[in-house]
Amino acid sequence: MAKSPQTPTEPAARAPRKAGRPTSAKPRPPKAPKPAPVEEPVAAASEPEPAPEQTVAAFPGAEQAQLIETLSMNLAKAAMMAQSAIAEAALSQADRPAALSADPFNVAPAMSSVMTSLAARPEKLFHAQADLFGRYMELWASTARQAGGEAPTPAPADKRFKDPAWSENPMFDMMRRSYLLTSDWMNSLIAGVEDIDPTLKRRAQFFTRLLTDAFSPSNFLASNPVALKALAETSGESLVKGMQNFAADLERGGGSLRISQADYGKFVVGENVATAPGQVVWRDELFELIQYAPEGETQHTIPLLIFPPWINKFYIMDLQPGNSLIRWLSAQGFTVFVCSWVNPDLDKAGFGFDDYLQKGIYRAVEKTLEQAGTEQLNAVGYCIGGTLLGAALAHMAAKGDKRVAAATFFAAQHDFKEAGDLLLFTDEHWLNEIERQMDAAGGVLPGAVMAETFNALRSNDLIWSFFISNYLLGKDPPAFDLLFWNADQTRMPKALHMAYLRQMYGANALAQGAFQIGGLTADLSQVSIPLYFQASREDHIAPMNSVYRSARLFGGKDVTFTLAGSGHIAGVINAPVARKYQHWINDQLPETLAEWQAGAVEHPGSWWEHWADWLHERSGPQIPARDPAKGPLKPIEAAPGSYVKVKS
Repeated sequence: MAKSPQTPTEPAARAPRKAGRPTSAKPRPPKAPKPAPVEEPVAAASEPEPAPEQTVAAFPGAEQAQLIETLSMNLAKAAMMAQSAIAEAALSQADRPAALSADPFNVAPAMSSVMTSLAARPEKLFHAQADLFGRYMELWASTARQAGGEAPTPAPADKRFKDPAWSENPMFDMMRRSYLLTSDWMNSLIAGVEDIDPTLKRRAQFFTRLLTDAFSPSNFLASNPVALKALAETSGESLVKGMQNFAADLERGGGSLRISQADYGKFVVGENVATAPGQVVWRDELFELIQYAPEGETQHTIPLLIFPPWINKFYIMDLQPGNSLIRWLSAQGFTVFVCSWVNPDLDKAGFGFDDYLQKGIYRAVEKTLEQAGTEQLNAVGYCIGGTLLGAALAHMAAKGDKRVAAATFFAAQHDFKEAGDLLLFTDEHWLNEIERQMDAAGGVLPGAVMAETFNALRSNDLIWSFFISNYLLGKDPPAFDLLFWNADQTRMPKALHMAYLRQMYGANALAQGAFQIGGLTADLSQVSIPLYFQASREDHIAPMNSVYRSARLFGGKDVTFTLAGSGHIAGVINAPVARKYQHWINDQLPETLAEWQAGAVEHPGSWWEHWADWLHERSGPQIPARDPAKGPLKPIEAAPGSYVKVKS
């Protein structure tokens, strides 16, 4: 039995920089003149001189001049703040070693292959240029017709240009349409390239899209009518506030820009997020085991143990009472346990899959069964936690271990052949860069690095929208619990993370039957217990086809696949009470996802209830509800525990 270490203590956080407030106030309107005195014979001789403020206001344009002066002062102040923040950031990074590669994403070979392919087909390039010219001719013609009174063509749906100013002002309308035309043409040109390595083509497409997204006119003050309007209406205060936000984000990132996606001060783990009642009943060097309090008087005999991803913290399943999966499961009569992974520090740099199998999966199963007093449990694996759980089930099958009765996978991959754009970050060139960053950090991957990677996959939503709002418009980040959680990243041990990237994304070893774990080769086809797979239609991290391919790797006949609407998070965390999105059900598991979809039936709302029905059938009879404080394992502290509160 492992020893229980003491409650972790978090190092004192660095005092955040106090963001100043703009000091240039808006000009006050001139005071109204006093009523004229009643006429008396001596009034003209004794009438007092007007106050200086009244005298200034009496001149035409005085108020406008004062507005211009205030605007000029605020623009100068904003420029000085930006220059100071950038200089301070440069100094803070002056002693850091330069990156080993000027092209860490290895884009140059991909673009070189694209250009070579285009050069070898001059007729295709000629047609593309003619197409671009034709598009611009039509743009100029339609602009001329609109100038003559013709109604403008409805703009395509694009959140970046939803403000009416983009269409109502002819100059900004032309700018918007020209940008969309050019970016669409450029991305289509790259997509149409033939006879090059598919991986190189995909990399070229991905980074061309990143480039075209970055050069959107909405990302620049001078070409964003919404930002210019805010600038005028606030006499430059919006830009001053924006530069304050910019400076604060630079300081928060230690010289690297870390764009704030939420008002992080509005949330405290254990106080207004992660508040489901329960107890930490076990703690060791790798995880805390949390048992949650029952919602009713009875529960199913077989408990439910959830393994979240160690890339993120578990409380995505317990943000608020209304959307808490943990609370909902407790209310359905399940005894819920959660494995809350430690936020690893340098002492765990050498931890790999074997450690997370033996000290994580196996020990959590052991302690859950001890606390619940049963011989079997049901398990859930979310994202990368599901990848580990799948490998562990194969290891258990090889050993004849039957302690897991049934398993569920949320957005989890075991076959990585079609794993989406994250595959672009797993070539050897990029892996060497990741390894360099981990070595520089002492053997762990800083949480911010993974956050930047995930943000790049959806740059318009997770980078540029906040760049515009925070810096160009000077708005405070929203108080949004999901984005607060998204920014609360964890570190990752070097051994584990490099093995994950190389073995799963690089070699697809688990699907190929070549993944070594715990001294055995994991064979998923030997897993015959009932399985439930959930995928999301718009998931960009665990694409639905990748999850479907994973479901077909397992050997049992009782395998259920359900497709949810939305993406990697909202597709999973979708409480029935919200009545959002939809899900598709098909009891069969044909060879391809397309065949499955052809026979699937769409249902409105959340998929949780369908899964709960599946789980009820496999969780045994009802017994009196278990009190976390009265089991064999004595409570250590109240949920959500201490590990989840450790910041990276």
